[in-house]
Amino acid sequence: PTRWPRWPAGGTAGSWRCPSSSPPPVTARGDIPAALAREKQRFPGLGYAYGRPLGPHPLLHDILAERIDAALAGADRAGTWVALIGRGSTDPDANAEVAKVARLLWEGRGYAGVEPGFVSLAEPSVPAVLERLRRLGARRIVVAPYFLFAGVLPDRIVARSAEFAAAHPDLDVRVADLIGDCDALADLVLERHAEALRGDIRMNCDTCAYRVALPGFADKVGRPQTPHDHPDDPVGGHHHHHHDHHHDGHAHAHQHDAGLRPGQVAVVGGGPGPDDLITVRGKALLDAADVVVTDRLAPQGLLARLRPGVQVVDAAKVPRGPSMTQDAINDILVTHARAGRRVVRLKGGDPYVFGRGHEEVQACAAAGVQTIVVPGVSSAVAAPALAGVPVTHRGVAHEFTVVSGHLPPGHPGSLVDWPALGRTRGTLVLLMAVDTIAKIAAVLVEHGRAPDTPVLAVQDAGHPTQRTLAARLDEIGALATREDVGPPAVFVVGPVAALG
Repeated sequence: PTRWPRWPAGGTAGSWRCPSSSPPPVTARGDIPAALAREKQRFPGLGYAYGRPLGPHPLLHDILAERIDAALAGADRAGTWVALIGRGSTDPDANAEVAKVARLLWEGRGYAGVEPGFVSLAEPSVPAVLERLRRLGARRIVVAPYFLFAGVLPDRIVARSAEFAAAHPDLDVRVADLIGDCDALADLVLERHAEALRGDIRMNCDTCAYRVALPGFADKVGRPQTPHDHPDDPVGGHHHHHHDHHHDGHAHAHQHDAGLRPGQVAVVGGGPGPDDLITVRGKALLDAADVVVTDRLAPQGLLARLRPGVQVVDAAKVPRGPSMTQDAINDILVTHARAGRRVVRLKGGDPYVFGRGHEEVQACAAAGVQTIVVPGVSSAVAAPALAGVPVTHRGVAHEFTVVSGHLPPGHPGSLVDWPALGRTRGTLVLLMAVDTIAKIAAVLVEHGRAPDTPVLAVQDAGHPTQRTLAARLDEIGALATREDVGPPAVFVVGPVAALG
């Protein structure tokens, strides 16, 4: 990050980042994406693309084999054991990549065996893996550093190997060169570059300790990932500055993690209906959920892409049809949260716009359950926009009012001052008004709205079944009945309705 700010000043319009770590330690999967996110905020006009770490990859395995053969200097592979030494990390998934590469390096290449080890943080250490090979009967061992370039840790691998060799003069211990700069590595970098530009990063989340309960790491599930300071990182220069920027913590950069912890409830606005109009954070919370409580207005396509094993509870909310009571929904949220599950209450639109989201938050608070609220794109503005109609427009409308039409004018339970709305000049957006639009239109005309005020009805906004109907205010009720307009539908009243 210390170098990136220089690029915009020099006129750079875009950049991409490919973590050079092999294997990808936790910094490649968490710290680097988080640093990129900060730079995007600092330089919003600068584009970034994030690429996958370089390894494991067959090209890297081939380079490792070449380095091992060079160290053998003609000695046969069949009598050679290989100690593949990685960096070591507090992330079990990153450490597992070293073991994976060790196995792939062994397959089909004729070595007596390949064993993984680590130079820092993880076990087995360099001396430990060399001792294991000695006890397995090895007489010739090649230590292969799984590093791209020189540094403190590769130097330590050489030193530890030399110490072990000196203590066991009957063993032939050799250290292979680092992967280093070569044409094959350049080809791999270009491959990752092309993937990044296509948006094809294929991040592996199946064994991430922040999503999956791995033995010994179960307490990490659902937590935000914080930066991992490596005890062997240099304390000065570029790297120190990098960690200074991380000390305040940040959210885990995986798509699946938005900080939802076991025992919490996230009330998420799913947007107006299409799967791709949910917010990024809302989607991340869905990816982290153990239980999703949903209803018919939520984006249904997202439910099919939940991770395996997620429990989906259907609250229905079908107009004129089956519907779970609000008290029952509240009980479900609290019960699952108290059982230690990560719960998402997925709603259509915005949970705080006629969505009873705050009622659910209050119920959770009364039960001692923590909540997260994620706003969503409300159909009050999205439905008109998807039909090509703005709710405000310079010189036409400088205000808009969103009103629930669930209860008709004159109903004792209605809190809406319909006569006052009849006297306004701005845009009216009516939600849940399919059954009441005729009565609402009549009252608006009675109290001052012109009978020929344009009205646009938008049904199933954003879906393939979307349709729009235009009418005068004094005719919209009859048209809606004749055309069998059904929920979900939004009515836009005012001059802007004629702009679509």
